[in-house]
Amino acid sequence: MAWSTRELAELAGTSLRAVRHYHEVGLIPEPERRSNGYKQYGVSHLVRLLRIKRLVDLGFSLSQIAAMGDDDHHPAEALRALDAELAATVERLQRARVELGLILRHHAPADLPPDIAPAAGGARLSEADRSLVLVMTRVMGPKHVGAYAEMLRTVAADPTDGEFDSLPADADDEVRQDLAERMLPHIRRIRAEHPDLMAPDTEAPRGARFVAETAAAAMQELYNPAQLDVIRRVGALLKDP
Repeated sequence: MAWSTRELAELAGTSLRAVRHYHEVGLIPEPERRSNGYKQYGVSHLVRLLRIKRLVDLGFSLSQIAAMGDDDHHPAEALRALDAELAATVERLQRARVELGLILRHHAPADLPPDIAPAAGGARLSEADRSLVLVMTRVMGPKHVGAYAEMLRTVAADPTDGEFDSLPADADDEVRQDLAERMLPHIRRIRAEHPDLMAPDTEAPRGARFVAETAAAAMQELYNPAQLDVIRRVGALLKDP
């Protein structure tokens, strides 16, 4: 019994391309050729191809299959390792589905981590604010991330939020000062209701100083000069009794 490459592929339920690739990587030996130059495959080739296809369907990579050789009794260690990989993949996919459900339910930004995204969805953050949150979640400790998420969930929007977001870079001094003064009560209320946000981030992986430096650098890049000036003015007003 001899088959052509196409016939072999059809019998195994795979493609010509797959058979040729298995030849290229050394998983299937090249068969003898007929007098007309066409390859002729036998039962041993079909058996080998079916075994390769089965292992690929189970999740083994071609390099893992190559390492197994022609042994019909595949090492239990390799099977256990594959099972562990598949279990981890299933867990990751289940976690991703849960996170996608939260994102869809809360209309949350998909780029934010799961402990922040639901809260951020209701907060209607500007692009700059969302970028800042994304950066800060990478450097803050877990308690500060939780406190920030709680703040986003519970703090009501303030009329000055939109004004700050749309403040042009060339806003004059009077406009900046007026906005800072009107923002002050809202900022004071946030600080009073969420004192954990103001405490040093002692759990930050790289320390509280790194958190502060990262925040300053991010804000410098994300907000325009007028917005940064308003933030500085609010800070000065907060220090006044």
